[in-house]
Amino acid sequence: MNQYHDLLRHILNTGTRHDDRTGVGTISAFGYQTRFDLREGFPIVTTKRIPFRWIAEELFWFLSGDTNEKGLNERGVDIWAEWATAEQTARFGREEGDLGPVYGYLWRSFGGDYPRLNGVDQIARLIREIETNPNSRRLIVSGWDPRVCDAVALPPCHTLFQFKVEESEEGGQECPRSASKLHCQLYQRSADAFLGVPFNISSYALLTHLVAHVCGLEAGDFIHTFGDLHIYSNHLEQVNELLSREPMPLPKLEFVNADTLKGLDGLLDFKFENLKLDNYQSWGKIAAPVAV
Repeated sequence: MNQYHDLLRHILNTGTRHDDRTGVGTISAFGYQTRFDLREGFPIVTTKRIPFRWIAEELFWFLSGDTNEKGLNERGVDIWAEWATAEQTARFGREEGDLGPVYGYLWRSFGGDYPRLNGVDQIARLIREIETNPNSRRLIVSGWDPRVCDAVALPPCHTLFQFKVEESEEGGQECPRSASKLHCQLYQRSADAFLGVPFNISSYALLTHLVAHVCGLEAGDFIHTFGDLHIYSNHLEQVNELLSREPMPLPKLEFVNADTLKGLDGLLDFKFENLKLDNYQSWGKIAAPVAV
């Protein structure tokens, strides 16, 4: 994960100080891109411990369409808790735990009348298009709806992702689908480089692996494109500690009892028990406060 260290150094070397919504203040750089070849190993930060199960459970929660933090908390994951308090949700006339139209709703019911699931199921459309029209340049899921982005405490930071099916040159059109690669590019409007970005990298790498598997493809590249990429001023000590550590080899992601998980239903049926992150070695955890 040298790419992650390069990203942090880029902010430190080129960023400027900014005030921000949270009042904490940041060093911010605008516009950056990094790339991960998923065939070389699963991209997860090794210079601090990253809870892979939390990443997987949050992704499954998004894919399910659930937007109540209680559903995630019941899985033992509390990373959305600060935005689900009674004080936060009351600002929008919602009950405690109800986050409003965030990722799950936007992915599975875009443009609907929240909480009614009467919008566009973008995940179903994505899988259908990959299966029936793999050359499409419209394999896109949007997480940004300007009609509701101000109606939640934390509007989506990772705002749009696009897939690309690349057919193998070995045999051209006659080559089996399993030899074709699936690439994913994410545009992230706002990125907390120390706490959030390690989760985002691994989450979208996992999503790419999952979609590739259920569509009979091989995971290819994950390209991560950033808008406002920042380090909070109270994370600088932690960033310097992380950068003093030497990255370790990347682990491999394997699927367990997942041969029958195909298509949209298979994607939605994935559980953490179907995943195995083989040989994940890392340095210890580095704690840092969350800016809310």
